[in-house]
Amino acid sequence: MSDVVYLDSSAVLRAVLESGTSPDVDRQIGEARFLVTSRLALVEAARALLRLRLEGVAEAQLADAGRELDAIWARCTIWELTRGVCELAAQVAPGRALRTLDALHLATYLLARRHLGEVVLLSTDARLNEAAVSV
Repeated sequence: MSDVVYLDSSAVLRAVLESGTSPDVDRQIGEARFLVTSRLALVEAARALLRLRLEGVAEAQLADAGRELDAIWARCTIWELTRGVCELAAQVAPGRALRTLDALHLATYLLARRHLGEVVLLSTDARLNEAAVSV
């Protein structure tokens, strides 16, 4: 396990909304000394909570999830969606069918690796994980 973990939105949402369903994800988040994520993850998580509200999820449950998300974000260094991230995302993993948001996460992860050394990508998205292995 690396001391530095890049959190993709899928991992954070799995840990918060489906607590206990992915013990490895929960463990890696809990044990990481340094967490990194993209500003994009915060937006995706906020939108997920809004969708759940529209689906009729109880306000108390949403409030609990919001507090858990805030606790995770407080531990994270947030990387902004800079011009460099966007330019890399436009070109990254050209042989993979990555969606735009996944390409932005992958680009941020790769830049974090460039700047920080060993960084583990923590994602529950199979396409993103496969693309990360290929670059």
